[in-house]
Amino acid sequence: MILFLSIILLSVLIGYLVGGRLRGFERLHMRYWWLAPIGLGLQALPLPDARHGTDFLVRMAVLGASYLLLLLFAGVNIRIIGMPLLLVGLALNAVVVIATGGMPVSRHALVVSGQTEVLKLLTADEGAKHHLMTAADSLTPLADVIPIPPPVGQVASVGDVFVYAGLAWLIVAVMRGRTGEQAPPEEGRWYRGKHRPGSAGPPGPEPPPAVATTLGTSP
Repeated sequence: MILFLSIILLSVLIGYLVGGRLRGFERLHMRYWWLAPIGLGLQALPLPDARHGTDFLVRMAVLGASYLLLLLFAGVNIRIIGMPLLLVGLALNAVVVIATGGMPVSRHALVVSGQTEVLKLLTADEGAKHHLMTAADSLTPLADVIPIPPPVGQVASVGDVFVYAGLAWLIVAVMRGRTGEQAPPEEGRWYRGKHRPGSAGPPGPEPPPAVATTLGTSP
């Protein structure tokens, strides 16, 4: 959470330094925005930590639904700047979580990042969404293996790097008024039907050729 908030604050600061303003978010229109808070809320739920049986199925169903909603949100808003990176990052994390029944965490990364208490909890198998990495885990290069030392004190994955990069890019771009969205056509600009003001009616028949007259002339 500290890293997430730090990325947001740093991105806002960079946005101001490059001439952006927060009012740029007034022009940002995200489709199905409610998918994001629901997806994140599912990950915040307390989940059973068993690695087998019904508890495991419940945990995987909740996490799978969470990532599905987040991927849908990023997918329908793919034209917005930064969303492609967010989509890639979410997809990488989802693949690891589904393949291993949770996110594996490197013991070395926990030590380097100063998270000894978290290491003790995971060693005692008291983690629901995360577990200590073992030889049985697959896709370990994509797991939580990137240590971020104190004062942040967190471990990140390759997918997290993509997510944070996409989030930072989005914030700075939106503050500068650049979202990447396609602007809707102005009223009456692209189409002028017969019922729109200023539209021209269908062409009528051409007038007959003028007849020459010779008034007041004599042969």
